[in-house]
Amino acid sequence: MPRRNLAIIAVTLIVALLCLSKVQTNPYVRILAESMRIVERNALEEVKDKQLFEGAMNGLMGSLDDEYSYYMPPALQKEMNEELDGKFGGIGAQITLDPQTRELVLMPLFDSPASKAGMLPGDKLLRIDDRSTQGMSLRDASELLRGKPGERVKVRVLHPGREKPSDLEIARAEIHVDTVLGDTRDDKGTWSYFLPETDKIAYVRITGFSVETAAELQRALEMLDEQKMKGLIVDLRDNPGGLLPSARDICNLFLKNGDVIVSTRGRDGKIDDEYRASGNGRYADVPLVLLVNGDSASASEIFAACMQDHRRAKIVGQRTHGKGTVQHLIDLERGCGAIRLTTSSYWRPSGENIQRKRGAKDSDQWGVRPDPGCEVAVGDQDRMKLMLWRIRRETPRSEALAENAEDYRTVDRQLDKAVECLQKEIE
Repeated sequence: MPRRNLAIIAVTLIVALLCLSKVQTNPYVRILAESMRIVERNALEEVKDKQLFEGAMNGLMGSLDDEYSYYMPPALQKEMNEELDGKFGGIGAQITLDPQTRELVLMPLFDSPASKAGMLPGDKLLRIDDRSTQGMSLRDASELLRGKPGERVKVRVLHPGREKPSDLEIARAEIHVDTVLGDTRDDKGTWSYFLPETDKIAYVRITGFSVETAAELQRALEMLDEQKMKGLIVDLRDNPGGLLPSARDICNLFLKNGDVIVSTRGRDGKIDDEYRASGNGRYADVPLVLLVNGDSASASEIFAACMQDHRRAKIVGQRTHGKGTVQHLIDLERGCGAIRLTTSSYWRPSGENIQRKRGAKDSDQWGVRPDPGCEVAVGDQDRMKLMLWRIRRETPRSEALAENAEDYRTVDRQLDKAVECLQKEIE
């Protein structure tokens, strides 16, 4: 019998044991519970309880045909909680997948164990301890690099422009990941938020919507306000989203008059919750432009759609991903992981749904489109160059980086368009 069938039978038994009354009234549950006992007694291959349980949960959630609903084993649950909290044990390096070569590319964080050990932006990750990374997924590589602070890990990397790989030994530490970044850092790590060759145009990049994101952004805006910024560009490109309350709090900084931020609806289509601005948006009059692309999703789209619908900001770049659903994390008992379950959809202030349904056409309504005249298309290869260039700008200059400066140099046409649009708004 295929293991997937075993998984479905197993999860049914688990549910049945937890809900005995359901077993007594539902004939399908009783039959499947009996089938489970038959499998346990007669299956040729023995399966460990943990393996069978996790396979069963994957089968259960997979039957929903919803890519955003899935079972999270304890390790994945811990990783997600760490990302939302902005803290984890690791080497302090982001991993991306080169769309052309399918190789893993590293982006060390500022002042992290990885950067101190000699890792450079754009390094290709070749090995982790004794394992080759060829064909390795982003999730598996990330899990191998994470660990308890103080533990050491060996990595083999290939620096940009080099032919010979380098072996680095890195001691893991507790990594705090800022989600609100500026344009450049000085040698002490202090952010400069103003774009060069502009008249007080500020730039911030939000990489995710975590517990601390709204507070981080407010601190940056308070400083920029003191420095008399004339306009603000918020870069949401490649931002996968995060917490809905974080997006709500950020929208609240730029709105007034109790404007609707977002609403959520359950399976019956009726509004469950409607979030409105407090009416005290301190930065409601600051000229604003948002940068988005096809990987701006979820909470990023809530922010962008809200600003667009209230004509509060110009949207520049490319159409967003189209994730318009809300998930809840439901902890299972006894450290068995969690279920990430889609429980509602969210809707723009205009009343339109952001969700891109399966098989949706480009002409259908989904995601957030750039404003007319503000669309700037960028291919995958150019996006990778832009990512490397952005990481380099966010890294203090060093001799090692200066050697390969030309390897990163590129033109950010989307940012140029954002500056152009913002200058018109300021005028």
